[in-house]
Amino acid sequence: MKRLRALLCGAATAALATAGLGAFAAQQASGASTGATALSNRWYAAAPYLMPHDNNPPDAGAIMDATGLKAFQLAFVLAPNGGGCSPTWDGTSPVSSDTAVASVISAIRAKGGDVSVSIGGYGGTKLGQTCSDAASTAAAYQQVITKYQLKAIDFDLEEPEYENATAIAHEIGAAKILQQNNPGLYVSVTTAGTADGTGWFGKQMLNEAKSQGFTPNNFSIMPFDGGFNGSAAQTSALTNFNSILQSTFGWDAATAYAHEGFSGMNGRSDTGEYFSQADFQTVLDYATSHHMDRFTFWSLNRDRQCTPPDNNGQTSGTCSSVAQSDWDFAKYSVKFAGVTPPTTTPPTTPPPGGSCTAAAWSSSAVYTADNTVSYGGHTWKAKWWTQNETPGTTGEWGVWQDLGAC
Repeated sequence: MKRLRALLCGAATAALATAGLGAFAAQQASGASTGATALSNRWYAAAPYLMPHDNNPPDAGAIMDATGLKAFQLAFVLAPNGGGCSPTWDGTSPVSSDTAVASVISAIRAKGGDVSVSIGGYGGTKLGQTCSDAASTAAAYQQVITKYQLKAIDFDLEEPEYENATAIAHEIGAAKILQQNNPGLYVSVTTAGTADGTGWFGKQMLNEAKSQGFTPNNFSIMPFDGGFNGSAAQTSALTNFNSILQSTFGWDAATAYAHEGFSGMNGRSDTGEYFSQADFQTVLDYATSHHMDRFTFWSLNRDRQCTPPDNNGQTSGTCSSVAQSDWDFAKYSVKFAGVTPPTTTPPTTPPPGGSCTAAAWSSSAVYTADNTVSYGGHTWKAKWWTQNETPGTTGEWGVWQDLGAC
């Protein structure tokens, strides 16, 4: 994905330290990541992209608390900048010795979430270009899956790699091998979008997948940075891409939609297109009504308001360049996953005693069917919850009623 990541680097240290909680010191020391129980595939399909090293990474836990989001698409795994067939983060940080990203993953999993990892992206050298064949490419990616105990992976195939037929054959072959060797692995393939659906190189990638007998959970297009502006152009491209999937694989429309995904860009794109919250809602309605498999966006690093809000007409890797509240766009991913996000962020201080009702304050409370909390000599009971009304879940909030005052 074309991500402005070269513009804003080196801001990750504080954010990674925030996410790497003290409880995960052992995992940091060993470089391991706490194991996760797999989420439903719908969550991996809804996971927005997050760069854990660059573009002022936000605290994933804070996003989870504010929105109910459970899954993140961490980006990007590349070949080493100096060459070779071993996985690195952004071409510079070897996966084999990583502790920083492992700490972020551990923190997310400790809160009941999980991650997928995206390989490729826009720019940089990809493993499909440097590894000698599909098997060695797959072996490199298997290191990532094993280290982080992944249940999902994303192949982001675009410039300049997707112009190299040999590299794409390696990537598609690797994806097929990983799918076979890791039963249940959720695999998405993301590529550039055009008004016609996808361009010549995207179609050649689909033909490569067909020739290898490979079918991922979805093929997703990115309808931005290609003359798009607003949701009407995006839904038209998704309709056209559906026709391409039908003609390539011999699927009917419903089967094609079940293997189709959308990957948008929130706010101002690299080329000056604009995609508002209303545009995301329109595309979300299209995706859900057509039973599409995936709805994601680039990126959570950008899902916050700039100063000034329009960023003086410039695109940023750390904010959206449109008026918004923090994590507005993440809430559309939560909706796609089938969970209604909170309408407000919970207050950070407990409610005062003596009033009949108050907004809940504890986003880490464990919900029970008859949840009560004692505070300030009063007994408070949860009257309603904004999401996941399932006993034993955490991170819920709503309105609490003071039983003594009411």
